[in-house]
Amino acid sequence: MENLSNIIVFNLSGLNEIRSHKYVFFAFTLLFYLLITFLNLTLTATILLEKSLHEPMYIFIGNLSVNTLYGTAGFYPKLLADFLSDTHVISFAGCLIQVFVIYSSVMCEYTILTVMAYDRYVAICKPLDYHSIMNNVTAQKFVLFLWILTFFEATVTILLTLRLPFCGSQIDKLYCENWSVVKLSCVDTTLNNVGGYIIVISCISQAIFIVCSYIQIIKVCVKSGEGRRKFMQTCLPHLITLINFTFTSISDVMFSRYGSRNTPQTLRNILAVEYLVIPPLLNPLIYGLNLSKIYLRVRRLFKMESWT
Repeated sequence: MENLSNIIVFNLSGLNEIRSHKYVFFAFTLLFYLLITFLNLTLTATILLEKSLHEPMYIFIGNLSVNTLYGTAGFYPKLLADFLSDTHVISFAGCLIQVFVIYSSVMCEYTILTVMAYDRYVAICKPLDYHSIMNNVTAQKFVLFLWILTFFEATVTILLTLRLPFCGSQIDKLYCENWSVVKLSCVDTTLNNVGGYIIVISCISQAIFIVCSYIQIIKVCVKSGEGRRKFMQTCLPHLITLINFTFTSISDVMFSRYGSRNTPQTLRNILAVEYLVIPPLLNPLIYGLNLSKIYLRVRRLFKMESWT
């Protein structure tokens, strides 16, 4: 096999089967991206502008929206450009940048959801100690730590991929995904596999922590009507976000590694983009409409009323 260690571009073959309907897909994708951007910008701006929302829970929700804007910026613009192009290629550097952005965004979302679970656990299970344990300074430290951690993890992933020589240039997806790139290597990729499994284990560990936190929260909430109301308003949206994001991202990871190449390209595309479409659109709707403080501030923002 020809060694393409000095490869310049990768071919993205995920769009090959929808060329005849590319303008329809372009229109729907653009609509989704504009809607995702609008909703998350609105939620972020509302939390930034309203001083009464400068509390740990809302700081974490704001960072969730910022992370969504960051992650989708690494995916949608390139996809929209590909819809209008006859050739679907991406440079080697561009591919690694896309991998970095998408991976760091996914890992950051898991970490934010974990910190949010801890915040809700302290607020509901230890209400008298909440303000001494979780305050704005602590929340800002958590946010700084989770961004540094996820960027570090994504950087390690990129460095492990950079060391590989490649014997192929075709990626059977709509975008660059690390495992799809690693599979093109000419050499043993055990180290990359180990790194990937460490990240997966890390995400699973965070999911277990979240589940354990909510078991404790549910035990407290079922004891009173006020507890059940608090759970429905602040915790249920978090659980919906977690379940949705975990299901969609794990489905893509499992299919990328173990899925059959005989699976129709359309189904592969759906599995590949689901976690890049549904959570970014669903999260601001869940938090913006369910949390009354945010909902009221958003209404005031668009009615141009004076905020109190």
